[in-house]
Amino acid sequence: MSATKSDFGVSGPHPLPWQRAATGANLLSGDGSLGVTIFEEMTTLALSAGAINLGQGFPDEDGPVEIREAAQAAIAAGANQYAPGKGIPVLREAISAHQSRFYGLTPDPDTEIIVTTGATEAIAAALLALVGPGDEVLTFEPFYDSYGAIIGLAGATHVTAPLLAPDFQPDLDALEAAFSNRTKVVLVNNPHNPTGAVFPSEVLQRVVDLAERFGSIIITDEVYEHLTFGVRHVPVATLPGAAGRTMTISSAGKTFSFTGWKIGWLSGPAHLVAAARTVKQFLSYSSGTPFQSAIAVGLELPDEFYTGIADTLRYKRDILSAGLRAAGLDVLTPQGTYFVNVDTSPLGITDAVHLARKLPALVGVAAIPVPVFCHAEGAERTRSLLRFAFCKKVHVLEEAAERLATLRERL
Repeated sequence: MSATKSDFGVSGPHPLPWQRAATGANLLSGDGSLGVTIFEEMTTLALSAGAINLGQGFPDEDGPVEIREAAQAAIAAGANQYAPGKGIPVLREAISAHQSRFYGLTPDPDTEIIVTTGATEAIAAALLALVGPGDEVLTFEPFYDSYGAIIGLAGATHVTAPLLAPDFQPDLDALEAAFSNRTKVVLVNNPHNPTGAVFPSEVLQRVVDLAERFGSIIITDEVYEHLTFGVRHVPVATLPGAAGRTMTISSAGKTFSFTGWKIGWLSGPAHLVAAARTVKQFLSYSSGTPFQSAIAVGLELPDEFYTGIADTLRYKRDILSAGLRAAGLDVLTPQGTYFVNVDTSPLGITDAVHLARKLPALVGVAAIPVPVFCHAEGAERTRSLLRFAFCKKVHVLEEAAERLATLRERL
């Protein structure tokens, strides 16, 4: 049951912060009623139908034993009180070493890195620190729903540039047209959720060049940085002209399959990091003390670990994709992330939201409709697309593929 404005004692002409956040995340309807997130809705439907939940992107198995044991050892050793607000030194040093090892970046652990409660808090702290009413924040569309929520909470305007199927690469002219003198921040998610696209250097360089022209700050969400398939991840901060205006965000959750630990980080120029830290200290202040030292251990794992997790995930992608093709769906093969998108229109379906609500009972699998990650125009453009998560155990994906293969005959 949804709640209405009157349930919250809301009155007056100006929306309250919670309303701005809800509107930004597509949770507030025109009549003011508040709905639940699509993830909660699909999870509820999956549970009631006994379906395999391929909606929300979290693994169903834990990450490396070395990291788990390091967390247990830290707890046993008494690392159970507040960490420093900017994160424990050993993790900040490990993040800097990781950036140097993989990308040749050398952020100062003391002034250019902070540890956050997941990437979600890093995104919130960065945006709340830098934008407000009258500012515009530019993202690609579809967009991760928390972006819209925080942009709305900050009182800024959310502007989008479309990513078009089947490869979900941006039209560079449309990207340029989306910039304006009010573009305070351009927020780039790469590898991209929900589409699975990985943007090449020439696309990212155009973003940098446009940000320089319009005086914009770049915030990058790179949580899937190690989960790419046959293509190289290029951090925006490594590109010419980017370092002085770019805040880079990543986290341990996706790389190490410890999404519940909520250990993320933000790096960039000291003055921008200080601005984000000022806000962050009044959000969570600090979190996950024993997990921080454990993630430092993870960041030191050998290169074989990082190539191995990508290879394993690509294998899982292909298992699920086979079942989706057998169902008669057009599979839009991702280059990265946990997710594969499909076009349902070959089956004569033009409303992915409606199909997503039927799917758990119909074939015993849950997915997320892509239109919920869009504004109205983008929702129309993506209205036949569904997103499935393949970060699950192999036998679960094999069962899901078998069930999905029966979709055409069940419609």
